[in-house]
Amino acid sequence: MKRSKARELLMQMFFEMDVQKDFSEEKKEKFMKNNGIDTEKETFFDSIYQAVCTHREEIDSMINKYGKKWSVSTMGKVDVAILRLSAAELFFSKTAPESVAINEAVELGKKFGGENSGKFINGILGSMVREKNEE
Repeated sequence: MKRSKARELLMQMFFEMDVQKDFSEEKKEKFMKNNGIDTEKETFFDSIYQAVCTHREEIDSMINKYGKKWSVSTMGKVDVAILRLSAAELFFSKTAPESVAINEAVELGKKFGGENSGKFINGILGSMVREKNEE
């Protein structure tokens, strides 16, 4: 599976998990089975899932910091799902160059989010990366 397709499925899974308040391994396995994802071959999918689950509080804190007047609790759930998976990839999994991870997130926002989701996601992720690179 191409990583762009894996990111799309991860976003959908994180959206579903957030709505149902269930980030369990069982929920992930069920999602993967229902979407025909081979758990043995999809190490990228699993690495992002693990990074989000392990670092969700830290990721949400970063999102809240750069969301300015928006917080994880007030943002659209699609945007939150995209931001979580992208932040996990950028800071904890490091499976792609920063520009690729951000671009993929922006494209997901344009495809699945609201009218301004792409710009909103780009702004938050860009701010996160700029601060990280200044350290």
